[in-house]
Amino acid sequence: MLEHVSAGGLLAYPTETVYGFGGVLTRSVIKGLVALKRRDRAKPMLLLVPDREAVSDLTWTPEAIELAEVFWPGSVTLVLSDPGARYPDGVRGPAGNVAIRVSPHLLVRELVRRLGGPILSTSANRSGEPPALDAQSALGAAVAAGAGEELWVLDGGDLDPSRPSTIIDCSGPVPVVLRQGAVPLGQVRCVLPGIRADGMDNP
Repeated sequence: MLEHVSAGGLLAYPTETVYGFGGVLTRSVIKGLVALKRRDRAKPMLLLVPDREAVSDLTWTPEAIELAEVFWPGSVTLVLSDPGARYPDGVRGPAGNVAIRVSPHLLVRELVRRLGGPILSTSANRSGEPPALDAQSALGAAVAAGAGEELWVLDGGDLDPSRPSTIIDCSGPVPVVLRQGAVPLGQVRCVLPGIRADGMDNP
């Protein structure tokens, strides 16, 4: 499994919310995932990381550091600025930001740890369709999208239906909750009382 992913192979794997498609952070893997998802190239994928140090080249504001210390591993995705443009299109959004998370799911955490760096993550489904909650559904979505032997599946069993991760944009002077998910706004405000929620698409 590690050799396959390290060599640029695609993988379907469980996270704490849904099954995801992913692979190591290379342009060829990004291209393969975009084709698999039939995804808008302007819509970036997030990175699952082993820890904060793995993406220390992003801009870590004091608020982002505090959120990571409290909620990671967990269902909070942080959006940070990439001022040096070190990350490629497909991960780096139009505003120059990158979304990252440390997943609490033991299988994917161990995978990322053994790889020693970030992996790409996008939900295991075609764009606009429900995400997969089990390995067979993830495989079915991949095969329906035309995937072949370049995609392997890491079976983590059936996942319980859950809300997606909460997304917090820490790229500006004041953090903004873009999406309230598994971690509710009130819990986030226990850490950062002044956090804004005007960008939230799931109030």
